[in-house]
Amino acid sequence: MNKYELAVVLNPNLDEETQAAEFEAIYGLIARFGGTVEKTDNWGKRRLAYEIKNISEGYYSFIAVSLEGDAVKEIEQRMNIMENVLRHLIIRMED
Repeated sequence: MNKYELAVVLNPNLDEETQAAEFEAIYGLIARFGGTVEKTDNWGKRRLAYEIKNISEGYYSFIAVSLEGDAVKEIEQRMNIMENVLRHLIIRMED
C-alpha cells in the first residue's frame, strides 16, 4: 500500500450535518477500495485563489490515506461527480 494525501475543497454553504455526510461518503469510498484513513486535518473556510461556480470560499480538508495504486483513479472518478466537492487532488507521499 502506498501513502497518499487527499486534498478536498467543499462548498462552504453546507451545514455541519451535510459536511459530515460528505466526509462520510469520502471515507466510505476510501474503505470501499481497500484503503484506510490515517489522519484528517480540517482547515475550515479559506478564500479560493479564483472563483469556482461563483463561489469565492471553500471548506478545506486534507486526509492522509493508505491505498493501492489502482484505487486512486476509481476514487478520483467518483469524487468528480460529487456535487458539493468543488475541487480535489490526490498526491502520493514519499516513503
